[in-house]
Amino acid sequence: METPARIAATPDALDFTVENVEKALHQLYYDPNIENKNLAQKWLMQAQVSPQAWQFCWALLSPDKVPEIQYFGASALHTKISRYWSDIPTDQYESLKSQLFSQIACFSSGSKMVLTRLCVALASLALNTMPEAWPGAVAEMVRVFQEEGGGVDGRARCLALLELLTVLPEEFQTSRLPQYRKGQVRGALGREWGSVCPLLQQLLRRTDSPGAVKARVLRCLSSWVLLDVPLSESEGLVHDCFSALPDPELFDTAVEAIVNAISQPDSQRYVNTLLKLVPQVLALQEQLREAVQNGDMETCHGICRIAVTLGENHSRTLLEQVDHWQSFLALVNMIMFCTGIPGHYPVNETTSSLTLTFWYTLQDEIMSFESDKQAVYLQVYRPVYFQLVDVLLHKAQFPSDQEYASWSSDEKEQFRIYRVDISDTLMYVYEMLGAELLSNLYDKLGRLLTNTEQPTSWQHTEALLYGFQSIAETIDVNYSDVIPGLIGLIPRISINNVQLADTVMFTIGALAEWLADHPVMLSSVLPLVLQALGNPDLSVSSVSTLKKICRECKYDLPPYATNIVAVSQEVLIKQIHKTSQCMWLMQALGFLLSALPVEDILRNLHSLITPYIQQLEKLADETPNPSNKLAIIHILGLLSNLFTTLDISKQDDESADGSAPPVKTAPPPPGPNPVVVVLQQVFALIQTVLSKWLNDSQVVEAVCAIFEKSVKTLLHDFAPMVSQLSEMLGQMYSTIPQASALDLTRQMVHIFASETDHFPPIKALFELVTSVTLSIFQQGPRDHPDIVDSFMQLQAQALKRKPDLFLSESLDVKAVFHCGVLSLKFPEAPTVKSTCLFFTELLPHCSDVPPLARVVQEDGKLLVQAVLEGIGGGASRSLMDQFAEVLFCLNKHCFSLLAVWLKEALQPPGFPSSRVTAEQKDNFSQQILRERVNKRRVKDIVKEFTLLCRGLHGTEYAAEY
Repeated sequence: METPARIAATPDALDFTVENVEKALHQLYYDPNIENKNLAQKWLMQAQVSPQAWQFCWALLSPDKVPEIQYFGASALHTKISRYWSDIPTDQYESLKSQLFSQIACFSSGSKMVLTRLCVALASLALNTMPEAWPGAVAEMVRVFQEEGGGVDGRARCLALLELLTVLPEEFQTSRLPQYRKGQVRGALGREWGSVCPLLQQLLRRTDSPGAVKARVLRCLSSWVLLDVPLSESEGLVHDCFSALPDPELFDTAVEAIVNAISQPDSQRYVNTLLKLVPQVLALQEQLREAVQNGDMETCHGICRIAVTLGENHSRTLLEQVDHWQSFLALVNMIMFCTGIPGHYPVNETTSSLTLTFWYTLQDEIMSFESDKQAVYLQVYRPVYFQLVDVLLHKAQFPSDQEYASWSSDEKEQFRIYRVDISDTLMYVYEMLGAELLSNLYDKLGRLLTNTEQPTSWQHTEALLYGFQSIAETIDVNYSDVIPGLIGLIPRISINNVQLADTVMFTIGALAEWLADHPVMLSSVLPLVLQALGNPDLSVSSVSTLKKICRECKYDLPPYATNIVAVSQEVLIKQIHKTSQCMWLMQALGFLLSALPVEDILRNLHSLITPYIQQLEKLADETPNPSNKLAIIHILGLLSNLFTTLDISKQDDESADGSAPPVKTAPPPPGPNPVVVVLQQVFALIQTVLSKWLNDSQVVEAVCAIFEKSVKTLLHDFAPMVSQLSEMLGQMYSTIPQASALDLTRQMVHIFASETDHFPPIKALFELVTSVTLSIFQQGPRDHPDIVDSFMQLQAQALKRKPDLFLSESLDVKAVFHCGVLSLKFPEAPTVKSTCLFFTELLPHCSDVPPLARVVQEDGKLLVQAVLEGIGGGASRSLMDQFAEVLFCLNKHCFSLLAVWLKEALQPPGFPSSRVTAEQKDNFSQQILRERVNKRRVKDIVKEFTLLCRGLHGTEYAAEY
């Protein structure tokens, strides 16, 4: 006897017998060996699409088979009908239909999963034959199942019919019908609603209908309304759905049906029906209140979904019915109740979050009316939105400390996200309520903090501050007259809790720009921030707030600088903060120091950096090990973050009228830049560190980052370092090549290659790293895609900034070109992108750099072949735009050569893909050569051709492309 593994591995047409299919299914379900399961799966998929499937699928449905085997038979039937309809002769439609009807009748009392698959198969047949070959398909389905007979009881027949009617629209939504057929079939299905609707109504209204039947009716309605059945025609049924809501067994399916019916895009046309729905939704308030009292979260959730769906989808239509303004306002208030539903999200309730987008939608609709009309609506709805702010701030309150401590980390995270959503909503609402909202919040906070009779909960204070922070973070509050009062209130807050302290910090941070315009207020808040820096629980909020203040207010901070540096040094030495906060703190100090006189900068830098330099000297003497590696990377990171923001020349902090205080616009002081002074002092030490750690890419990266950040910040002020850094980079890269060294070289080329004084060291460095990288290519570059990527970016930068570098006799231009061609075939997309950029920078220089012109003329065909290979399927489809740009550049700068190269490259049969004909290749070639101006068009031509090459043209994959 043949083993299933053998069967699965031998997809010979003759093997597709009932017996073998059963063996393969047994193997799929019960064989513990995963490889055998996969072979069986593969073989069964081939069996399902084979011509033999027509024979074995009916045999597999035999009543003596187990459900898993029957299910495969039904699935094979569906596959044949839905995907291979054209194989079925027209004279067999009728017999296929009647066989399916009789199988569904048989299984109506059998396995539910097999019944569903058979219904889906008949639905697919109906979609392929209506309206021409099977007019009135649905009416016939209803008639057939309503007839007595076959020994099947009425309830089972009724449930089978409902299953069939439910899957019919679902199968339509997922069917692969051509677009023109989709339109025809949708129309035919729309006409069939007349047969479905009365049946559903009758079953739903009959008192003796079992719950299972009513639930199936509701599912069926849900399915049909997705076909855009006119709301006016399903109105009666939707009304019946509301009647089903008190029944707990039907509640979920009734909610789904109502939500689907009223969220159909077409439903807004039926204004009268929508107006009738409003009182029905309002009538659910009693059930909603009871659910809240009983802690029934599911019912609250369902009723809220109905109210929000009606409000969100139809607020414009309902707002415009001015005679009914009170009922719409009542609906808005019902949604407000859902927003403010008692309990803490997400532990006691999950409903309130559903309502937030409704408030955006309603606001958008009100603000989109012309001004006269808008004024009338604002009279009614501004008070509603002020109430909403109170409700949202109440919902944003933390629970008691004891309760919060009992929450899981997942619940705390959900609550954090919920508060961010509330914050976004408040920011949006500000657009409507304006400055009055800030005054409102300020008055409440003032009353809260000055009321000595009633003790205040920290949660209440925190929520009001959170409201302020939400608005100030993104909206310019400089004009607001309540901010001075708020800054005055902050020191009065009794901070005895981490969450409150965090929010105080973030609120001060959100007001950093305001403080820059009102520096006199800095003395009120800065002590709070510096005090918080010493608390590890407030690490993120205190450090980010100090960084914002130092960035925005740096020219007003010199009087406080000594204190800020001292506190920062203390917390850094005590190691209170995690690595990323230490880096932010260094950035803050960089901003702060930038505004001081040079001698003060140098003095502060000396006291700030000396402990780290001493530590680094000690570490440099030690034998490399994992713990001192982390310490070295940490210290190098602190230095590079400090140098990222320490910039004595910047003038970006101009005042609102465009002028700036004289101190800001003064030219940079003479003499070397303080950063350069420090770098020169530590240069030898960094070289010592490097010599020990040269083969560790992370340490090399950290060293390169110091110089890269400094070069980016200082630009031409970095000039005194160019020569020694170029020499060090050359030595580093020659010993052990690393991508970070190439990236730093690229920065240097970008800034200094065009300067006569610095050209010699830059040229020498560029030639050295190019020659070292070329030798990597000779040895096999596949293990170093990061180096290849950075190398291509460096070459592109050199071509852009200083093409003269390619005139040097010491540079092997031909070898660089060949490396580029090789790099186009790398599997890593970023590397290929950088290589395409290199070629698009190189090709325009064919006219002015003779060595480049020579190599393109001699070897351009290799480039064309590599590009075509990628388009033909060798590269990811996401790279086609980059390949198109290379072809566009070739066409623009080497037109006559490209015509020859394309012809020669596309000549061999099967290249770039066996799926394209000679005619299609010729057509592609002509289309490319025609487009010398429209780059977008070339991209489209390449996309079209790559789909042909990959056999994806005209498929659903192509549609997504």
